[in-house]
Amino acid sequence: MAQQAATAPQAPGQGPVPAAHAPPSFRPRAPRHTYGALDLGTNNCRLLIARPAEEGFVVVDAFSRVVRLGEGLAASGRISEEAQDRAVAALQVCADKLRRRRVSLARSVATEACRRAVNGRHFVERVKRETGIALDIISPEEEARLAMLGCHRLLEPGDGPALIFDIGGGSTELVLVDTDGGDTPRIKCWWSAPWGVVSLTESEGTRFADPDERLAAFVRMREKVRHSFRRFAELLPAEKNDIRLMGTSGTVTTLASVHLALPSYDRRQIDGLMVPASAMRGISEMLSRMDHEARSALPCIGSERADLVVAGCAILEAIMDIWPAPTLGIADRGIREGILRSLMARDGHAI
Repeated sequence: MAQQAATAPQAPGQGPVPAAHAPPSFRPRAPRHTYGALDLGTNNCRLLIARPAEEGFVVVDAFSRVVRLGEGLAASGRISEEAQDRAVAALQVCADKLRRRRVSLARSVATEACRRAVNGRHFVERVKRETGIALDIISPEEEARLAMLGCHRLLEPGDGPALIFDIGGGSTELVLVDTDGGDTPRIKCWWSAPWGVVSLTESEGTRFADPDERLAAFVRMREKVRHSFRRFAELLPAEKNDIRLMGTSGTVTTLASVHLALPSYDRRQIDGLMVPASAMRGISEMLSRMDHEARSALPCIGSERADLVVAGCAILEAIMDIWPAPTLGIADRGIREGILRSLMARDGHAI
């Protein structure tokens, strides 16, 4: 497990450092812990550092960088040296932040790219050796659980079941939850599909001659995802009344930004936003017909996401097909927040 506790400052991945013995008559004040959560995905490396507050937690530092760890993985089955180098450079920044912020308890997780790659374990060993960060390659079920824990508080009120999903770089996790009774929803069933924005994009390529070819590729991607959801769709309730839908990923936050026509990304306007499903479908259709340059020109997409956002749209449409909620809830939170809530709850903090 990539968890570590300390009674004094330490390097990431290092064991507890014993505090000096105090005289019997002296009772030291309980330390104010600082917690860290690191999520190394197929496309991004993200870190949150936070302290508990009266309601939830307060973020004291954060970091996010596109590393494309899974680039070329579908074809080679391996994490390339170039992708490893990009990820290690980002993780070194994270390690420095964990030290400077004197983080006393942290968990660092890796997801689909490390699960799938034949050299995933070798890469994890390299990360530990070069950065001190101990990555925990988590299962798809744990990934789905953490994503749900991180964002379920943003679900719109209702009595019906809710579907929470996380579109990643190499996979997509879906969790059907029941929100009746208790602060934390009960997981009824979950699913992990082997398609994310990176893996799905690489299956079709990115350069097409005209809008018709681009649209045809989009349809093929959507059908691939629909097929991968087929068995999960059979587990869903037949009657879909009062259903709710929430997504957490760069895809949904990006499309929500396009929906609001934001000149630049603004988390305060996006996190917790409710968008009509019909509006999201309209944006998906528009983006699927645009070429790379046109998508890059949109302020909240840019060149960094222009080649991946269409695959994200295909996955989103497949989800809305099997769970036709009238609105889509948008969460700019997920696995990292789920990790933080889990760590803090274990220490007795009300979150």
